[in-house]
Amino acid sequence: MTPPLPRRPRWRSLALLALCLAPLLWPLEHLAERYYRSELAGQNRQTLDLYVANLLGTLHRYEVLPQILGDLPALRTALGAPQVSTNLVNANLLLKDVAAQAGVEVMYLMDTSGKTLAASNWDKQDSFVGRNFSFRPYFSEAMAGRLGRFFGLGTTSAKRGYFFAAAVRDGDKIIGVLVVKVDLDHTESLWGNTPEQLLVTDHNGVVILTSRPQWRFRATRPLTAEERQAIIAIQPYPTRDPQPLSLSSTAWLRQSTAIAETGWNVEILAPRSLINRPVRTVVAVGGATLLVLMLLLGLMMQRRRHYLERIAFEAKARRELEARVVERTSDLEGLNRRLKQEVLEREHAQQELVRAQDDLVQAGKLSALGTMSASISHELNQPLAAIRSYAENAEILLDHERTSDARGNLKLISELTGRMASIIAHLRAFARRDRHAPESVALQPALDDALALLAKRRRSMEVELIRDLPEATLWVQAGETRLRQVLGNLLANALDALTEKGPPRKLWLSAETTVQGVNLYIRDNGPGFCMEALGRASEPFYTTKTRTQGLGLGLAICETLMRAFGGELLFANHKEGGALLTLKLRAGSPGVSLQPSEDRSV
Repeated sequence: MTPPLPRRPRWRSLALLALCLAPLLWPLEHLAERYYRSELAGQNRQTLDLYVANLLGTLHRYEVLPQILGDLPALRTALGAPQVSTNLVNANLLLKDVAAQAGVEVMYLMDTSGKTLAASNWDKQDSFVGRNFSFRPYFSEAMAGRLGRFFGLGTTSAKRGYFFAAAVRDGDKIIGVLVVKVDLDHTESLWGNTPEQLLVTDHNGVVILTSRPQWRFRATRPLTAEERQAIIAIQPYPTRDPQPLSLSSTAWLRQSTAIAETGWNVEILAPRSLINRPVRTVVAVGGATLLVLMLLLGLMMQRRRHYLERIAFEAKARRELEARVVERTSDLEGLNRRLKQEVLEREHAQQELVRAQDDLVQAGKLSALGTMSASISHELNQPLAAIRSYAENAEILLDHERTSDARGNLKLISELTGRMASIIAHLRAFARRDRHAPESVALQPALDDALALLAKRRRSMEVELIRDLPEATLWVQAGETRLRQVLGNLLANALDALTEKGPPRKLWLSAETTVQGVNLYIRDNGPGFCMEALGRASEPFYTTKTRTQGLGLGLAICETLMRAFGGELLFANHKEGGALLTLKLRAGSPGVSLQPSEDRSV
């Protein structure tokens, strides 16, 4: 019998296992570095966004000051008469008081040559009064009518600040420039004592704000010759030749965002040690975990009996799972039956909905018939009133044996009856949703016809008619009868509004040609529209009159007809009082329209 082979020491097996698992620490280190880099980047991005928001909030709070304060009378007076010392004293005191209330570092007023006439620090040793800052770019931008912006070191105070400048105007003339200087030093103090560093560079790549004072006013990139000349000209920094700032890319993790409004670039620099330390900790924890794992594996090899117990447990769990599947299947079958019942109920509800829709359609037809009958009654009131007036005049003319004049009245009555027939035909076509193609119509004759129908009423009310219409005929896209119908309704409504006002009563008619077509304006000096009427004027049956005065359909019909022309009807109140109606019509072709008139085609 062959003797059994000697067993290898257990520690040797564990050492071999450790050698096999050791390479797993490298991907663990890589994953940890990616994770902590991502976490740090997310935190720094939030911090960077918060700082940018705070910086922009500070700038936005003051950028409107020079534009608003430029209208102050004391400043305009100082610019208009700088030789009067009282004016300059008042301006100095005003600027000092406003600067103290607004929390800005300094405010000063310059004339058109760039000379400072008044300043909030007039009583201090570093006063700006008498200084000339025309070389600053904010001055030239303000003189050009724009809002001037500039960050730089004050040539007098030697303090950093952000400058806002706006022109002071007298009408359209620029008479001076008002400048506000904002102190941004506190934005650096907000950063606090943290490992991360703040870096704000301007369009030249020069550091203007930083949490490290030794980095301030140093260039992060090589400057061009043009940039160096501009620095010498406008003197934004304490030095004319900013020294370079070299930052190692391996020592810092950088994140940046651009502020387009100021042309700045804001960066946050985090030292790489913030990532290296936790990564090393993770690797150490990973190594310890591997050691613990190897010990556990050794214990597991000694306790193989748990394997059989696990198999028994899994068998039991499998049986329980099968029982749960059977139970779940039964529940699904019950749910399926309930879903079928719900489908049947939904089909029944759908059938009920179809029946309800049919009932609504029938009700809509009855409502349309009622609207049409009310529209016919409303539109025929005015021609009937005119026929009654002409008939009474004809009777008086016949009594005085003025037969030719009476014959003229009878002719007008005949034309009005034809127009009534046309209106009825149009309303019937409107109820059927018929559409007539617009034709070229002369605006002035149509307006004259509408005024003729209301002439007697206008004279009896002593309404003064003021016309401002071009002598040349204005041609618009409309319909002969429908346009007269719209004009008659709107003029009648204007006269109704004037009944509520005592003399003098006035009615203005004016027209103008625009790029889109022709605008006709009808204005009265009545009470105008109330707020509710402006919003509901075009609604059917909405009226501010009594039941005997109207049905509330006139403006609704007029707006519908205007839309059919491809035009628009606008309601407003005139700034001098009274209502103002604007008819926007499309331009028509000059001359007689070649299309058949809608009076003959209806």
